Amino acid sequence: MPPTKLAVATSSVTRLIKEEASYHKELAQQETRIKKLESNTEDENAEYQMKQERQALQETKDVLPNVREKIKQALERLEEELENNKEAGGEAPTDEVTKAKEAVAKGKEIVRAS
Repeated sequence: MPPTKLAVATSSVTRLIKEEASYHKELAQQETRIKKLESNTEDENAEYQMKQERQALQETKDVLPNVREKIKQALERLEEELENNKEAGGEAPTDEVTKAKEAVAKGKEIVRAS
C-alpha cells in the first residue's frame, strides 16, 4: 500500500527538521575549527585554512534561512493534509495522525526560534 499524503507530508517536515539540525551541528564544528586555527599561529598554512573555514561557515549560515522557509512551506502542506484527513472522517491511521501532529509541533518550534 502506497504511503498516504499525510505520511509523505509528515516525512518531509521531519526530514527538513533533521536537515536544519545538521546545519546547526556543522556551524558549531566550523566555529570550533576556526577557534583552533586562531590559536595556532605557528602554522604557515593557517591563514589560508582560516579563510577557507570562514567561507564554509558563511555558506552554512546562508543556507539556514532557506531551510527554515522550506520548513514553513512543508508545515503548511502538512497542516492542510491534517485538515483534509479530519474533513474526510479521519481516514488515516491514528499513528500517522499522531506523528503528523508531533512533526507540526517540532516544526513550529523551529520556526518560532528563528
